[in-house]
Amino acid sequence: MLTAIAVTSPELVLPPADRHTPTAVVLQPPARQELEAALTTFQVLVEQHGYVIALYPSSIDRDFARRLHTVRSVMESDRIALLPVGLPPLAVAVLVRQLRQLSLGDFSPGVLASAARLLSHYIHAGALLASVARLDRMPVGLASHLGSWLPGTRYGVLAAPEARLVRVRPDTTLEGPGFDTRLTVAGGRLRSDWVTGTLARQWRVQEVQDARLPEDSPRWWGTGKLIEFAAAIRDPVMLYQLVASVRRDLCHWCGLEFIGDRCAFCSAPLLRPELPAASHGDPNR
Repeated sequence: MLTAIAVTSPELVLPPADRHTPTAVVLQPPARQELEAALTTFQVLVEQHGYVIALYPSSIDRDFARRLHTVRSVMESDRIALLPVGLPPLAVAVLVRQLRQLSLGDFSPGVLASAARLLSHYIHAGALLASVARLDRMPVGLASHLGSWLPGTRYGVLAAPEARLVRVRPDTTLEGPGFDTRLTVAGGRLRSDWVTGTLARQWRVQEVQDARLPEDSPRWWGTGKLIEFAAAIRDPVMLYQLVASVRRDLCHWCGLEFIGDRCAFCSAPLLRPELPAASHGDPNR
């Protein structure tokens, strides 16, 4: 029984890496679905799959995020993991695809859910922007703000794993991953071959794949004139080995296996063994 992966928009379901990769369930926002119908959706998923992992951008509409937590609370279920992800929208879609690939393996639901946090550190997510005047997700200097008013100006921006911003010129470089990746690219209202040409060569990507721009991307980046990209591990064997190499613990609250410092299903923190109290010798000895 495969753990169900759920998302909050169809753009977060990228084409499968191969014919074996399962799809993800697209959840409906409150404006399109009554609470009772949302409860039924999750009940069916839990009955059919045992566990549900719902990933969504942390920038999602508050009403949608509140609806997800309401459903979990009403169901009083410890079989639903709600995972907000702070990455840009396209990178969230890439992360979702990686979890879909890993769901075919022998990882328990708790390990699979907590792997999302681990894998997010290995995704290089950014965009080519025509303007950074409204980019509020990272620090932008005054010179870059002023440069946004100049026609033809382009900025290469990296949001993760570390924030970086460079003005694109013929000799511009943007530090990237030191491992084999697939570069997923989604174009907005901007035309340029810098991402698929210059950047792809700099990063020595193994594959370039086109995708549809997520609906929330222009709001996330502060402009619709962009080309969003995300480079991530493409080899499912490497993904498996990365997750399998991390120590696993049992949650003291719900009993599920997990990796990291917190259970993804019940949010209980890892209990670390207390250090023995230091012994104090007799000062008169």
